Amino acid sequence: MRSPLSIRDHQRLAGVHPDLARVVERARLAVPFIVVEGLRSKERQAKLVQAGASRTMNSRHITGHAVDLAYWLDDGDGVPGNGEVRWDWPLARKLAAAMKAAAKEEEVALVWGGDWASFPDGPHFELDRRSYP
Repeated sequence: MRSPLSIRDHQRLAGVHPDLARVVERARLAVPFIVVEGLRSKERQAKLVQAGASRTMNSRHITGHAVDLAYWLDDGDGVPGNGEVRWDWPLARKLAAAMKAAAKEEEVALVWGGDWASFPDGPHFELDRRSYP
């Protein structure tokens, strides 16, 4: 079966835990999205904390246990660079539903950042720390 992910998406999943990558791939069969970021260096994380885009240096991105995804509206040609990337909450919830369903099908414990009360993060998905320390 041909992967529903683009070459760029696969590149951005390099270093991401294989269970999470498998969930991303399955979810992409249900809704259109792009992989924004996967594995992240400590230096990049520090810059995101400094900019206020993150609140922790204990990010699951640093260990390859998290990804950021964005809903993508295809303009009809199937090329992510030519479509529209969307960050609004209704589409983030649709993407989250697909990721949660894929995680359930793959039997992978997943946490969505959009469910966090203190710092909701719609693009963020991570492997549950209780199952993936």
